[in-house]
Amino acid sequence: MERRVIIIIGPTCSGKTKLSLHLAEKLNSEIISADSRQIYRLLNIGTAKPTKKELEKVKHHFVDTLNPDETFNVSRYEIEALKIIDDLHRKAIVPVVAGGSGLYIKALVDGIFNEVDTDEEYRQELLAEKEKFGNEYIYQKLMEVDKTSADTMLPQNWKRVIRALEVIHLTGEPIWKFHERHKREVNIEFLQYGLNWNRELLYENINNRVDKMISAGLLEETKSLLARGYSQELNALNTVGYKEIIAHLKGEYDLDRATELIKRNTRRYAKRQMTWFRKDSRIKWFEIEKEEELEKIADTIIQGISQN
Repeated sequence: MERRVIIIIGPTCSGKTKLSLHLAEKLNSEIISADSRQIYRLLNIGTAKPTKKELEKVKHHFVDTLNPDETFNVSRYEIEALKIIDDLHRKAIVPVVAGGSGLYIKALVDGIFNEVDTDEEYRQELLAEKEKFGNEYIYQKLMEVDKTSADTMLPQNWKRVIRALEVIHLTGEPIWKFHERHKREVNIEFLQYGLNWNRELLYENINNRVDKMISAGLLEETKSLLARGYSQELNALNTVGYKEIIAHLKGEYDLDRATELIKRNTRRYAKRQMTWFRKDSRIKWFEIEKEEELEKIADTIIQGISQN
């Protein structure tokens, strides 16, 4: 299994964390998170971060690494994750990557480009439009000129939306073409495995998780973050769960309505995740109906790669 990396992907609430823990324990390995929010400290409940016990049991990378107001991007993730993978391979350890951030997975497996210049004047113009009209406005601008890229994003990913608009403004070509042309040579075999749930079962998982988040204190966690002086405009807080609770705290709707919106928006996010992942024919999918199947799936993965 030399120079191999196991990658566990799937929509939110599909069991990626538990499967990665089973694999890491059986392989005496470490987990590299591919979650763009779990990297932030203090964002625990709303990101469904591994528990303290789970973090103590298996070493995790890119979890509780940055403060909420620190910046991080996919290019940095690619560089740092590859370094961790190289260090683990030197110790004859097969790394386990787990997460639902499609762009992070793509950057790790295929590389991410960072070669088009910036246009600060145009970027400031877009930022002004975002502030005046909202995230949805600039997202629709991207939909009009580059629907392919827009379909891989959400309106709240406004930094990525602005970058995509900037690239097409500067070059006349959509950003996805630059991604396709970007080549990177790494001597690593990435083995991607996905967890595919029946939609109704997955949505039930999502609804149950949101209820547990509310019961566990998502409201109090969000209040605490704001009380510490962290701006509600931070990218870290501009995500499903926190943004609805922040809107509730601003008096836009009651907690019951906020909870329902979190459930709805999480379901929509899961649908977008699956749309992204299904485009990659390299992923081997496991059909799953209950979490009790995860340990067996871990054994199947290990047995499969051991025979090759």
